[in-house]
Amino acid sequence: MKTMEGKLSEIIKEIKSKKDKKPRSVNKGGRPKASLKRSNHLTVMCTIMEKKIIQMNARKAGTNISVFLRTLGLNERVKVKTLPKEVLQLTGTLNHVAANLNQIARKRNGVDELDAMDRALLNQEVRSLQGLVKAVKIYLE
Repeated sequence: MKTMEGKLSEIIKEIKSKKDKKPRSVNKGGRPKASLKRSNHLTVMCTIMEKKIIQMNARKAGTNISVFLRTLGLNERVKVKTLPKEVLQLTGTLNHVAANLNQIARKRNGVDELDAMDRALLNQEVRSLQGLVKAVKIYLE
């Protein structure tokens, strides 16, 4: 009787040989065909609460349920692909502030001088950046 590792190595060799034998034809556009198509179904019985929890965990990981469960079943680590909401908000705010500062710098380096309104906007952006720095420090503590 073969061991489990022996059976797995035979299956892997068989899959690799099938993969090598099938050259691709001319790409007709669209999504390319997978070299190893997943065509077998696996049914998992669970309660409605377990189903909701699995769906929620898959959504948090940024993937669908099939990929999520396959990854867990193959003893791989599930990697979260999305950044926390706070990081995305901080990035958006920093991009906004950077655009404003760039406009002010362009005007300052050009022919025009800064008027009182521009100076006020610049001071407002500086205060906004200081507030962001404080918020980041508080969040990281």
